[in-house]
Amino acid sequence: MATAEDELLPPRLPELFETSKQLLDEVEVATEPTGSRIIQDKVFKGLDLLKKAVEMLTQLDLFSQNEDLEEIASTDLKYLLVPAFQGALAMKQVNPSKRLDHLQWAREHFLNYLTQCQYYHVAEFELPKTKNNSPDNNTASSSMAYPSLVAMASQRQAKIKRYKQKKEVEHRLSALKSAVESGQADDERVREYYLLHLQRWIGISLEEIESIDQEMKILREKDSSKQVSTSYSPRQDRPPMKPFILTRNMTQAKVFGAGYPSLASMTVNDWYDQHRKYGALPDQGIAVTTPELKRTAQEHEDQEQKEEEDDEHTLHRAREWDDWKDTHPRGYGNRQNMG
Repeated sequence: MATAEDELLPPRLPELFETSKQLLDEVEVATEPTGSRIIQDKVFKGLDLLKKAVEMLTQLDLFSQNEDLEEIASTDLKYLLVPAFQGALAMKQVNPSKRLDHLQWAREHFLNYLTQCQYYHVAEFELPKTKNNSPDNNTASSSMAYPSLVAMASQRQAKIKRYKQKKEVEHRLSALKSAVESGQADDERVREYYLLHLQRWIGISLEEIESIDQEMKILREKDSSKQVSTSYSPRQDRPPMKPFILTRNMTQAKVFGAGYPSLASMTVNDWYDQHRKYGALPDQGIAVTTPELKRTAQEHEDQEQKEEEDDEHTLHRAREWDDWKDTHPRGYGNRQNMG
């Protein structure tokens, strides 16, 4: 009977923490794609368990701003990691339409964890700057687009320092892990073990926030470029124009027209008059095509084509007459009166 009652009881805080930590570890080392169903189920389950753990921590009032780090029990230090675990699991969500929201939510929880660690003096580090949508911050971000060499050098040194600290912390954790998990370690070693975990996640949180800021900047620039591209209205369709040759006078028009019978030819004045009639000049806006204008243009084209055909026919007959005269001397056909 006691076993059945225990099954109906909600999970305790240590169970919530250990289960969510195990799910996070499985997601981190999984070989399956992050977007697979099995990984996403673990992510959602871990976030749900951590949410219940936060509610339980709030009810228990386990941490207070009126106490120092030394006043917190060694076994309770690990619960300070809950916001960091929430941020890490939130980064594993793969919904593209909500990616920016997930990044903002994860950044808030990483920053919350860092703020708690700084308050309790877990380690010495500088809190990342908060990101707000105020004009001052936008100006500051734009001015930081081109950082100085000194700032870049200091950032590089900070990353190198964090990397060395991370390796040292991981080495010390591996030496204490077996003793703490087996229950053979004393309180001093247990406290050192959890403090090392807190320091390790400080470095992870700082790196994740830098990565989040870069990704959020790319996503926002992408969204702004889409908005700019959609704000332009499509160009109005203009009536198609046939290719033509611009000439200075009618003489050139006849010469070039004879050489290129497939192309329409007109003078500069004809071109200007035609475009002014259709309202297609730069100072007249976009040409407005009406049925009457289309009919007029078609008649004009038909007339030009007819004139070209007549010119070609006349030219062809003239050339044939010239060829005949070259082969038939004058009086060639009139030989009846000759002796």
